Amino acid sequence: MTALTKLAGLRVDAENPNHHLWDNHGTWFLHYTIHPTPFTKERIRRSLGTKDVQIARERRDNFFATLANNGSTKSPGTQQKDAAA
Repeated sequence: MTALTKLAGLRVDAENPNHHLWDNHGTWFLHYTIHPTPFTKERIRRSLGTKDVQIARERRDNFFATLANNGSTKSPGTQQKDAAA
């Protein structure tokens, strides 16, 4: 079972190897949407810190694997922000 199949709410286009990736002026970003409540949504965008699409895909896959193992959809930095509030 892959990390992507463990995350039930994650939509993946199998024909697009760059799913959840966004090229912003040469730097690759990960982007996805979470639903903190049934009535709200939040778009998350975080830099993958690379201009190489292969590295960006690896970092995206590692990020989603970590999410699948932790059972959370927010990035660690976002969780810290919520804890401080």
